[in-house]
This record gives sequence, C-alpha cells and structure tokens, in this order.
Amino acid sequence: MSGGVDSSTAAALLKKNGFEVIAVFMRMHEHSNPKDAKKVAKILNIPFYILDVQKEFKKRVVDYFIKEHKKGNTPNPCVICNKYIKFKFLIDKMIELKADFVATGHYARIGREIRNSKFEIRKLLVARDKNKDQSYFLWTLNQKQLKKIIFPLGDYTKEQTRGLAKKFGLPVFDKKDSQEICFINTNLYEFLKSRIHANRGPIITNNGKKIGEHKGLIFYTIGQRKGLPATPASWLAWRAGDPVYVIKKDFKNNALIVSKSNKDLLRKEMLVKNVNWISGKSFNGRCKVKIRSMAKMVPATINKNKIIFDKPQRAITPGQSAVFYDNNEVLGGGTID
Repeated sequence: MSGGVDSSTAAALLKKNGFEVIAVFMRMHEHSNPKDAKKVAKILNIPFYILDVQKEFKKRVVDYFIKEHKKGNTPNPCVICNKYIKFKFLIDKMIELKADFVATGHYARIGREIRNSKFEIRKLLVARDKNKDQSYFLWTLNQKQLKKIIFPLGDYTKEQTRGLAKKFGLPVFDKKDSQEICFINTNLYEFLKSRIHANRGPIITNNGKKIGEHKGLIFYTIGQRKGLPATPASWLAWRAGDPVYVIKKDFKNNALIVSKSNKDLLRKEMLVKNVNWISGKSFNGRCKVKIRSMAKMVPATINKNKIIFDKPQRAITPGQSAVFYDNNEVLGGGTID
C-alpha cells in the first residue's frame, strides 16, 4: 500500500468483502514516505508493515535505468520494478506472514481457463477502464505469481475508485496521481547529467547537413520534438518554424539525426528480446501490439523475436516494452531491441 488512492481503495474494498487485510508499504528510495499509507491503515484498522527494499531497488531499477541510458536506450523502470521488486518481495512477504494472496492497486484483471478438465491457467486481462489500464506494465508476470495475485480495481474506473475512497472516508480520495518517475525528484535531464558523462556532438539532418550541436545523445529519445536547441542561425534557417523530430542516434559518430518529416520515424518491423509468455508457452502468429503505454494496440505478426506490423509504426524506441494482446488478454511482452 503506497498511500495513493488506488492501493488504499483496493485495501478498503478487500476488507469490505470479508478479507483479512494486511498493509505493506515498500520503502524503495529516499523519497518514499509511508505517512499517508500508515494513516489509511489506521483508519481501516489493519496491521501495517514497512518493507525496506532500497538496496535491491537501487541495484535492479535505478542502476538499470542509468545503464540503459548510457547505452542510448529509453528504459521503462516500472516494468523492471514490477518484475524484480514489487511482486517478488511482496510474494515473499506474503509467505512470511502466512497470507494467501498479494493485492495491489493496479488497473488490470485476472481470468481463468480450464484446460484438459484439470489444468487451470491464469490470464492477465486489460482493465475495464481502458484509459487507466496498467496491464502494459505487468507483462513480466508468470503463472505462479498470477495464482497469488488479486487486482481489486480491475472492474472500476478511476472516477469510481475516487468515489469509493471518499465513501470509505479515506483522506487520500483526492490525492493526485504520480506522473513522474518515482525515484527522480528533479527533471530527467538533471538526473542523468549528474550521473553520466556525455559528450556534445553534431546535430545532422536526414540529408547529411550539420545544423547545430546536441548536449549528449543520452538526453534524447526517438521521436522527441521538445528540448531540441533553438540556435544557431543555421538551425533556425533550416527549421523555418517547422516541427523537428529525432529519428536516430548515431553513437559511432556521436551524431543526433533529425528530420522535419514525420514519415522518417515510421518502421514496419522490429526485434524484441527478453520475451515473457504469461501462459508459459511461446506464441507465433497474429496478435495486437502496443509499443508504448499510451499507444494504441495495432495488428502485427509475431515470428519468434521479430514483430512485423500491418502498417508502419511511429517512433519505435529501443528499451521500451512491446506488449502482445489477443483481444483483452495480455499474451506477454518483450523489450524492444
């Protein structure tokens, strides 16, 4: 229980439905504050524990985040946190406390399917509230974990959750959602600048013309428009008021390649690595794919670790997650290579 409205309401719903509930706050970094979670636990009259995972979080999430940026990738720390920190340590704590399940405030659902009259498989499903759905960040879960997980908010919208929190008398009912990376209390540029040495280099157009200088390739991502330099005159003359996009990072020549054409960001194929299939069985064939958390699911064909889209996709970014869907079921996912 983080102290936000989602996990707090999940705990309240479980207690209302007759579960014996134990609150566990995960102290992940120096900015973690258990104050609100502790307050909610007191209101709900449930036991409260603080689980300190700062050492593991730094190694698995923060250090990974920095390492991936050094490589020029754009990592997704929430996915890594769910895999190596949240569900790993919460399930360990569940066993220690002799509890039966782990519940979180994620907007996702779990389904069941009986196979061969005996074998029961768990399915990870998208949430009822498609705008809030968080199944994209949960593609690393496996069958063993899903059998021990409950998502109480899967059938609720965010507005309904806030309404329930108010009805339950929880003081966090109107608490704002966290939009930033939890372990960064400054902006991403300042965070990376203080940890990674980056050399300046040329900004080159897709036609090979040098028009400016970048601050360091690690500070840019594929498809980026904002944060590009406003000078010198050669940049302004070439740009002529048009939008400009980052289309490639050339690490061999330390060059940032840009274009005024959105079409230069389109790609029909991509490779993925570290693939996880939630059913435990690999899949080849037709499905839908999301290449960013806020992107739409688009039709594609999976052939081992190669994804071929029906239509070219914009700004496919190494380091981000590609998640595979069959209607409302999450088949699995991988990291864009």
